Amino acid sequence: MDSPVPPRPAEPRPRRRDRHGRGMRGPIAPPQVPLSVSRADAFADLVYDSRDRLERHWSQLAQVDFLVLEVPGFGPDGPLDPLAEDEGVPLGRVLSAGDGHRDRIVIYRRPVEIRTKSRDERALLVHEVVVEQVAELLGLAPESVDPRYGQE
Repeated sequence: MDSPVPPRPAEPRPRRRDRHGRGMRGPIAPPQVPLSVSRADAFADLVYDSRDRLERHWSQLAQVDFLVLEVPGFGPDGPLDPLAEDEGVPLGRVLSAGDGHRDRIVIYRRPVEIRTKSRDERALLVHEVVVEQVAELLGLAPESVDPRYGQE
């Protein structure tokens, strides 16, 4: 006895079915909206927004480089001062000009993110850290750099 040969499908069909009754799949977001912005990019945007806000009143900030690093002590900021360890983990740092670099203000992303729970809190803390570092660089009190410092 010959076993019957099953019929072969003519061509593969495109999948168009509605799986599990949840509707057809579609785009996640409209085409004009970026689908993903990494946490690092979102954090850098907060730092640069704060810098831009301060730069309107302090034109000398145009000559200062703002950097965002993950954690203190690794990268262009070099090793930390051992005497500063008593104060805890820094949120930012001022690096004076030298070795072919302009003045730099470094903001550390992970320590700031750990201390905040929401995007709004993070934006406030980032602005406070940027104001503190700018004040240190200019030799002024933070309240004179931004009159709203500490009030929000």
